[in-house]
Amino acid sequence: MEQRVDFLTVSTADLDVVRTFYRDGLGWQPLLDVPGEIVFFQVGHGLVLGLFDAEAFARDLGDDATGVGSGPRASAARPAGFTLSHNVDSAEEVDEVVDRMRAAGGEVRKSPQAAAFGGYHAHVAGPDGVLWEVAHNPGWSVEADGTVRLGVVE
Repeated sequence: MEQRVDFLTVSTADLDVVRTFYRDGLGWQPLLDVPGEIVFFQVGHGLVLGLFDAEAFARDLGDDATGVGSGPRASAARPAGFTLSHNVDSAEEVDEVVDRMRAAGGEVRKSPQAAAFGGYHAHVAGPDGVLWEVAHNPGWSVEADGTVRLGVVE
């Protein structure tokens, strides 16, 4: 199988509030918006983030109201403990993005500060509970061919 992810889909309890957070807090424009069901944002080269109404998401998975499906792996735990990261060009831009996210309904979980990787970052929870890291990482770059380079700046 080719090593690639094309869609990231996140279930959300209040699609309207979450749409506002991503549109107004992050300044993103929807790629496709199906009211009451899902909104898609293109977030990278060939990469789409889908924010799916929780009830519609459960129906799509064949889950009952408790979120536990009826198939053979129904009791398997859902993924947890992840962040989506938004890298910016400066520490000042981290502060600006965090302020916009807060104004659009986000909860700052970690105020902007120096990071162990040599940059500057913060964590903000969106109204859907998704944890965002907003970071300026001078050791992160993307080559013209799309290859990501990661390093720690001393």
